Amino acid sequence: MTARNIARFWEWGRKIICVGRNYADHAKELKNAIPTEPVVFLKPPSAYLREGSPILVPLYSNDLHHEVELGVVIGKGGTAIPQSTAMEHVAGYALCLDMTARDIQEECKSKGLPWTMAKGFNTSCPVSDFIPKERIPDPGNVQLWLKVNGKVRQSGSTSQMIFSVPYLISYISDFISLEEGDLILTGTPKGVSAVQEHDELQAGIQDILTMNFKLVKQKSRI
Repeated sequence: MTARNIARFWEWGRKIICVGRNYADHAKELKNAIPTEPVVFLKPPSAYLREGSPILVPLYSNDLHHEVELGVVIGKGGTAIPQSTAMEHVAGYALCLDMTARDIQEECKSKGLPWTMAKGFNTSCPVSDFIPKERIPDPGNVQLWLKVNGKVRQSGSTSQMIFSVPYLISYISDFISLEEGDLILTGTPKGVSAVQEHDELQAGIQDILTMNFKLVKQKSRI
């Protein structure tokens, strides 16, 4: 079997595991209770989007929001991973966006339904180039930011996360086995807001890298 290139995890990774409400100020801005354990949901691999292609505003949403996040790329799989060895399973990181159809999410929440249509649509997970593990020696203390049309909307530090990267890896692996190439999205700082067709998004992580995306409206079905 040909060895897979972890630096292109989005081409073959099987899961995108997302953590919601992992920053207290973000939970508060959406009027959600601060969680006592991680809120976990999934995106399909078809949600991946790379720079150079546009983010699609879904036909069924009129309130699409940006959420900038640190992504953790799993390099070694495992089940019931202890926190003490969790970082041994990390290959590296990526800067990610969790694009969210907020109106659909609120509707699903009010009906007690899953968030899949709000979180898992095509292009809902833009990702940067792979960031080798050594470039982020402490994932619990890096700055993330996002601009919309040149104006800062989000700016925060992963030091504000409620649940740390080792805790999340351990917690998730207790009930979802982690596999090489999986991506964990670790939550977003406050400042999420709506974006529209033709908006330009720029996101960055410290002085490591930036990425840019434009938004276009999904074409209607023929």
